Amino acid sequence: MRLRHIEVFHAVMQAGTISGAAQLLHISQPAVTKVLQHCELQLGMALFDRVRGKLYPTPEAERLFVEIDKLNRDLVAIRRLAANLRSGESEQVRLVATPTLGASVIPAAMTHWCRAYPAGHCTLATNHTREIVSALLLGEADLALSLQDPRHPGIKTEVLASGPMIALCPVGSPEAAEDGPLPLEQIGTELVALPAEDPLGNVVMNACEALGLQPISRLTVQTYQLARSLVEAGVGMSIVDPFTAASADRSRVRLRPLAPAIPVQLYLLTAANAPLAQSARRLVKYLGEAAKQNLESIH
Repeated sequence: MRLRHIEVFHAVMQAGTISGAAQLLHISQPAVTKVLQHCELQLGMALFDRVRGKLYPTPEAERLFVEIDKLNRDLVAIRRLAANLRSGESEQVRLVATPTLGASVIPAAMTHWCRAYPAGHCTLATNHTREIVSALLLGEADLALSLQDPRHPGIKTEVLASGPMIALCPVGSPEAAEDGPLPLEQIGTELVALPAEDPLGNVVMNACEALGLQPISRLTVQTYQLARSLVEAGVGMSIVDPFTAASADRSRVRLRPLAPAIPVQLYLLTAANAPLAQSARRLVKYLGEAAKQNLESIH
């Protein structure tokens, strides 16, 4: 039986008449009759006895209807799902980001997404990149944001935005006295450092070592937000990603890109074998726009 045969047979069984089935399916009575006859011809047996213009299901039809009714419920569910996917309604999107991006990029993006999909649902979480990769591979998240490319065969990466590492210079420090790029060799204020195992912190330390520099540092922090807060409190200066820098208190901190520049990329991470639904793809668009707005605000 073809799908059209199943739809017509189910409608006839429900309505009890050709005319009733035609109304259910929004087609003509001759069309119902033609499909039903073709179905019986392919099956090689009658499904209905015709008595004085009325249809009476055969025992074979009654047995078929039990299974076809289950299939019809699945078809209805599939149509409902397709409609929801088309409109984005009732769709769940699960987004994970590193803490920095969760605080800087996501809020602005969600403002636009919630307006575009008033009936959509989004679960937001923050975690470190290693845990994010695990969540994507296990199907516990649909998409993620990170400043690190995990280089995993099961993870697809896409660059949404890129910008330079930024020196956060507390107002009153020598580094805050000037504008423009800050040469690494001119850093004299004590540095609030990122851990050596942090990818961005490692890049900064490598750049300093390449120039034979050893910045003074007594404080090492795990998160970029904490580094920014310490600089705002006047504890020292720090070098962070541009998204963290964008939210710094400009009355307490001056932002200066480094010289030579150290680029940072914002990555969209997804499972390689799991294409994104429409509302998730739209969220990606808003995330990219929010990230670019962050970058523009630091100039």
